[in-house]
Amino acid sequence: MDALQWVLVALSEPTVPVGERWLMHGCLRSRPAIAQPLMVVLSAFFYFISQHSLLSLPLWILAGFALGAAASALLRNYAWMGLSVVGFVIGIANIFLGSMVNAVFLNAYGTYGTAVITHEEETSSQLNDANIWEYDAVVRTADGQDIKTGFDTMSASLYPPRNAIEIPPKGERFVVKYIPGFERNIAIMRDESPFGKRLLLRAALEPVERAAAQVEASPDNPDFRREYRDAVEKFLARHSKDAPPELIDRYRNELERLGGA
Repeated sequence: MDALQWVLVALSEPTVPVGERWLMHGCLRSRPAIAQPLMVVLSAFFYFISQHSLLSLPLWILAGFALGAAASALLRNYAWMGLSVVGFVIGIANIFLGSMVNAVFLNAYGTYGTAVITHEEETSSQLNDANIWEYDAVVRTADGQDIKTGFDTMSASLYPPRNAIEIPPKGERFVVKYIPGFERNIAIMRDESPFGKRLLLRAALEPVERAAAQVEASPDNPDFRREYRDAVEKFLARHSKDAPPELIDRYRNELERLGGA
């Protein structure tokens, strides 16, 4: 794709994130995939600590102990042995934050691609009283390669990080970022993917539906009608371009019905 085509794609949907535009226009091959050795090594490192957080715990402790011993020998100060404690703390933190750190790294330095989950399987292991799922996926890189990868509920790297594990449905293509040269390490760009946009829209509708339920319970309550109108106006102001047209028309009609409530 030449420069003119690139500009046309960039301007065609100005409100759509770049990764989603690439997905829509089939232009993912346009960005050159240049493997930088340092980035590849870092990607492999973050992949290991996010995919094997429990296994890496003793390695963090061992690394802290080794660094502490080396520093103590060189500086003749045994206080440096405290680095073994630092290694333990980092190892524990990595169990909960490793996939988030990986996602932030890939978002900052990665290349856009797409992926699709090809297989999912429920395991007997649990996280927050829910069974952990394992997923197989195929990544389509910017230069058109297909790369097999996998992750589970606990190790999935989701961007942007937040306190919610949102996995794309099987068979639906989603936007990812990866480092060329180590493509199996991916960050799922949820807010730029169709499944993530649906989740965001659903969350945005919650205050509208809550206010609508209040009006339904007491149609003549002016406070409830005013709250409903405010919720609808806020929703339309924020999502008039990304919500389904029929939903937008429905709430515009609701505003007309509410009048000056």
